[in-house]
Formats: sequence, structure tokens, C-alpha cells
Amino acid sequence: MQVFGVIIGSLIVAIAFNLFLIPHEVLSSGMSGISMIIGMVTPLDTGIANFLLNFPLLIIGYMKLGRKFIRNSILSVLVISVGLYVFPVFPVADNPILSSIFGGVVAGLGIGLVFRCAGSTGGFDIIGMLVARKRDFPLGALLSGMNAVVVIISGFLFNWDSALNTMVSIFVTGKVIDAVYTHHVKLTLMIITEKGEELRQHLLTNVYRGMTVLDGVGGYSNEKRNVLLTVISRYELAEVKSLIAEVDPSAFVNITETIEVMGLFYKPQT
Repeated sequence: MQVFGVIIGSLIVAIAFNLFLIPHEVLSSGMSGISMIIGMVTPLDTGIANFLLNFPLLIIGYMKLGRKFIRNSILSVLVISVGLYVFPVFPVADNPILSSIFGGVVAGLGIGLVFRCAGSTGGFDIIGMLVARKRDFPLGALLSGMNAVVVIISGFLFNWDSALNTMVSIFVTGKVIDAVYTHHVKLTLMIITEKGEELRQHLLTNVYRGMTVLDGVGGYSNEKRNVLLTVISRYELAEVKSLIAEVDPSAFVNITETIEVMGLFYKPQT
């Protein structure tokens, strides 16, 4: 089901690019925007450029981030690249401002769907996550800074009307992503399982979060249990639920929204 969602979301993104943004020289955020620039100023196809730019990041991400998340991200990048290559570049609307707004809405819908299915569209998302692993830096501010570079490049290469339209598109895309999938929300998971050690290893291997393991006893059965406590980001929930089900489908999981996190939110480096 996640794979299907990633494919649909990625195709929606490709449609937004080729029908709304690229015809009016309006760029998307992140690495996709840089791919659009390459496609506009060189003979290289935008889809091929998108794949080539994301490929090394995906390899690094596969080694550093959760494997299932990166596998879904690789699938998303491949589908977007193929979609950009296959779908014709055709302007649905003549007005560049309307195209910027609706292109941002459609792209945000697709990207949000990919996030909901435990993936990303690659590029700056992966860079931001890798930087956040090493330094406690606000991910949103980092992504905004990198996206500002795309806007500035757009202004110098094309014109400042295109740059401002790009800014509108990026802003709308971000708002729609937040509406579809609130990835900035933190969640606390309390997992009660009979397979504590196996599940602990499985989660630590695939998810970049630390956890605390407590001993417990079943109130009715009086049998020993392990209680795993961890805090994750909202976008990781689908992946974590899937990982838990792989080890112990009968595990009891209590999920609560977390107002604030203090201290180390990331798994310590070894």
C-alpha cells in the first residue's frame, strides 16, 4: 500500500512540474528546482537531471538513514524522473501567477502523499536530515535557506518575475504539504511487547531515533514484557508501525502527540 501511495504521489509531482511550473519557467523547491534549471538551460532532459542529481544523495542516505524510508525515496525519485521524461510539457493555463499557485498546490499534494507513505522526493530533504544528524539545527530553517538559493538562481538566469513566481510556488507547496502531512509534529510511542530485544534491534537498525527499554509485567497474565519508549517525527510513523508489525504484530502500541522535546532527540553516534 505504501509503494502504491509513493508511486501515485510521485506521478502527481511530475504532472505539476510539466503542466504548471516548467512551461512558465517557475521552479519547484529543492533538487527538483535545480533539475528544472538544468533542463531549461541545457539540452539535458529534466527527468534525467533529476535522477543524476539525486542518485548520489540516495546512496548516502541509504547508508545513513532508515532503509525503508530511503527505499521509498529511491522509488519516488525514479517515478518522478520517468514522469518528467514521459509527460509532455504543456501549459494548462496562460497566466504564470495562477500556474505558480496551482502548480504549488498540486506538487504539495503529491509530496505530502509521498511523506505519508514513509518516503521523500529526495534532494534537499535527505541533505537536511543528514545535516540534522550531525548538528542540532532546525530542519525547516535549513531547507528554507537551501530553497532560497533556487529562487536567487532563478532570478539571475531567467528574470525576477520568474523568481518571485517561484517563491509563490514554494510557499504554496509548503503550506499544502503541512496540510496533507504534518511532518514537524513529534509523537511518543509506548510499545509493549514480548519480543523486546528483537524489536529494539530492528527499530534501532532502521529508524534514526534512540529509545528507552523498561521491564514490565502483564496485569492480567502476570507474564514479563518489555516496554519500549521512543519519540519520533510524524513522518516516521508509517515506517515505524510497519517495522513493529514485522517483528511483533500483536504488540500493544500507544501513540500520543508530544508538545515539546528536550535533550537529545537523535540516536547517539557510535
